[in-house]
Amino acid sequence: MAWSKEETIGRGDMRKIQLGRLQKTVGTIYGKNPVYKKKLDAAGVTPGDVKSLDDIRRLPFTAKGEIRDNYPFGLFTASMEDIVEFHATSGTTGKMVVVGYTRGDVELWTEVMARACTGAGITKSDIVQNIYGYGLFTGGLGTHYGAMRIGASVIPMSGGNTQRQITIMQDFGSTVVTSTPSFLMHIHEVGEQMGVDFRKLKLKTGLFGAEPWSESMRGAIEEKFGITACDMYGLSEIIGPGVSFECHQVRKGLHVNEDYFYPEIIHPETGEVLPYGEEGELVLSTIANEGQPLLRYRTRDISRLDAKPCACGRTLVRMQRITGRTDDMLIIRGVNFFPSQVESIILKRQGVSPHYMVVVDRKGSMDEVEVQVEVTDDFMAKAGADVLKGSEEEILKDVALARKKMENLKRDIKDIIGITVKVTLVAPGTIPRSEGKAKRVDDRRPKDR
Repeated sequence: MAWSKEETIGRGDMRKIQLGRLQKTVGTIYGKNPVYKKKLDAAGVTPGDVKSLDDIRRLPFTAKGEIRDNYPFGLFTASMEDIVEFHATSGTTGKMVVVGYTRGDVELWTEVMARACTGAGITKSDIVQNIYGYGLFTGGLGTHYGAMRIGASVIPMSGGNTQRQITIMQDFGSTVVTSTPSFLMHIHEVGEQMGVDFRKLKLKTGLFGAEPWSESMRGAIEEKFGITACDMYGLSEIIGPGVSFECHQVRKGLHVNEDYFYPEIIHPETGEVLPYGEEGELVLSTIANEGQPLLRYRTRDISRLDAKPCACGRTLVRMQRITGRTDDMLIIRGVNFFPSQVESIILKRQGVSPHYMVVVDRKGSMDEVEVQVEVTDDFMAKAGADVLKGSEEEILKDVALARKKMENLKRDIKDIIGITVKVTLVAPGTIPRSEGKAKRVDDRRPKDR
């Protein structure tokens, strides 16, 4: 698939596209959705007031809670006769976030995911093993649509069935794998037990997303699988995967499909729009969606934008890989940090795996943090630990080698994050695995804190 012309046009031409689409979207929303009309009226803005892109700052923000409050279809703009597909979040923190797609939206989604696949270097000669979940989750079908658009052969595996995933990789000769990075690491773990050398398979490319992952995790994946690992970003509320993507040539920021999704970075507390290069909360406006367009949607994801053209030739604004979320951020004794910072530290150490859990609890009036980290089988053997006698944690703590490793990790975490934590080494397989997004934090503090 050739690049679309919008991926390489000048900044002035891009802004003309964005303004025209923004004006049309605001007009459609104002005329067809009473919830948004009320919001815009309260902000004192009418569609005619949007005369330049800078006027987007006059528009009110949209939060995830508003989508839940209007569950299931209250923020739809298209009529139900025009909705051809539904997707939704899992609803683990409240009512599901439901998204409706028109035929135009599905076409838009297919286009941006085709760009993501092409950006990763995927071609019509590839066999794509799609491990993202199918169903209400957007990952599976979105990736499927994009890979088919460029002519690749798609294996719709979905999640789970780890041993079968490996068998398919071997027997079908999969050249591309698409999944969450944490689940791919789980596949490697199982494959090692089966005696599989993934570097000898035909895999050459991985397209990963749905959870934050570090450069250290990228390095580990590339080393273990012998592939080029590319990142993509999306969220169900906006379209699903395909909001932005890395190019395999450079991989220095994710190209935002800004002709469809207008990006801003704001200060998470004040809402002030920040200039290019400054870190803050990513805000997205869907300027071409028909089913459920959203104005200035607060993603809660932390990033920064770079408007300089990429060496690959694309001129799309790039966003920094997500470093965390404003609502995932842990505040411990006045210090802010994200679990992904712990991951980057762990992956630099030999003898420990990328599986970890940050446990936060309150002792009296003081918040305490324990980082549980799995050791590898090789480390267990070197430490002389016998998992058949007593609990794994007690045995490992009695081993001098384990004690030294815990102290080193504890020191590294304090150096990077700035707080002292308890580090506990646990046996392989102790940390729960996930076929979707990995759970990294167990916050046991009272909910009324």
